[in-house]
Amino acid sequence: MFTYYVYIMSSRSRVLYTGVTNDLERRVYEHKHSKLKGFSSKYKTFQLVYYEEIHDVYTAISREKQIKKWRRSKKTALIEKINPTWQDLAADWFD
Repeated sequence: MFTYYVYIMSSRSRVLYTGVTNDLERRVYEHKHSKLKGFSSKYKTFQLVYYEEIHDVYTAISREKQIKKWRRSKKTALIEKINPTWQDLAADWFD
């Protein structure tokens, strides 16, 4: 069974980026090392502040789209439910 991840990255000023991937470690590495051109690189969304595992690709994509449509306050509440201090959940994943 495959695992997919819906995740939220944040900048230090709390600009949020929501995405979906089948390899969270690789994708977070790409964010942290500016391998992705565009929004993430421009706004420096380098901190993983939220993620959830989903076992169906269509459900994962649907969930990502759902979260992206939410108001900022609802995204913040989702993050703070599991990560109230906005810690980087991947702080010790890489050297």
